[in-house]
Amino acid sequence: MHKLPLIAITMGDPCGVGPEIIIRALRSPEIAILCVPFVIGDKLAMERALSVCGSRLTIREIAGPEEALLAPAGTIPLLALSHLAETDMEYGKPSVAAGDAVYRYICHAARLCLHGQAAAMATAPISKEAMNRAGHDYPGHTELLAEFCGTDDFVMMLAGDLLRVSLVTIHEALVDVPRLVTYDQVLKTIRITADGLSRLTGIKSPKLAVLALNPHCGEGGMFGNEDLNVIAPAIDQACSEGINAEGPFSADTLFHFILKSHAAPLYDGVVAMYHDQGLIPLKMMHFDDAVNITLGLPIIRTSVDHGTAYNLAGTGQASEKSLLAAIRMAAGMVR
Repeated sequence: MHKLPLIAITMGDPCGVGPEIIIRALRSPEIAILCVPFVIGDKLAMERALSVCGSRLTIREIAGPEEALLAPAGTIPLLALSHLAETDMEYGKPSVAAGDAVYRYICHAARLCLHGQAAAMATAPISKEAMNRAGHDYPGHTELLAEFCGTDDFVMMLAGDLLRVSLVTIHEALVDVPRLVTYDQVLKTIRITADGLSRLTGIKSPKLAVLALNPHCGEGGMFGNEDLNVIAPAIDQACSEGINAEGPFSADTLFHFILKSHAAPLYDGVVAMYHDQGLIPLKMMHFDDAVNITLGLPIIRTSVDHGTAYNLAGTGQASEKSLLAAIRMAAGMVR
């Protein structure tokens, strides 16, 4: 019998929907076929989520990942790294204590993956505000994990069945984007995206579309020179290395043509220059089922493609579809 991979699921912000979507996802029958999951988080938060979701599952505390292999059906193995008070995790109210706990969940999961004690990690949503208030100053999971794993060569990709989008710049103020879209950064993103997509899809030479930064690709320099002087040369260099990349393309038309070509996708992936340029169209198509994948890390990390959803926290109504997709993707990447 093929050994199922151990996958660490970090609980995310207990003030948000993380614990609830974990409960809802882990009661899905397909999980037991794909992997052996265990949660890194807080017992009180998870027990509260069980009650909110009306679940018959029970929590089984474990001291290490290997104990998850022995957990009986109907239980959720939990590696409890925090013991938060109810006042630390009021729904919709990020707290310093929760922010510090979330940081420790993420680092511990990454450490287990680096040491081979877990095959992959899937992350529930966090509050960047809470984590920063706790003294951990990172724009998000991606940057924290890159630093923890000691790499500068990482790319954030969000993927659904129809669209896969990677980003040259991630969580940056829009005013800073033009100076951050450099030849080296664009080329690095294309390289990592091509390699990551090849591993993810099994396609030897995935076809990439690279977006322009400016409207109408700069209109010959009328609306900016970045597309002509920075992005196009980076694409040319990538092509000279054997990477199947095309562009730059104007974002306002490219996504239309990609989404009209369901039977035979025009491109296996899209490289966008900044966050909203790539993720608005992706979330229009894949709001419930997109997966956040960090390419370029020495570990496998996937995540939900949504935030803490404070407005839904405590209702038991948040969708688990994105987390299920993230676990499914992580298990597939391990294979």
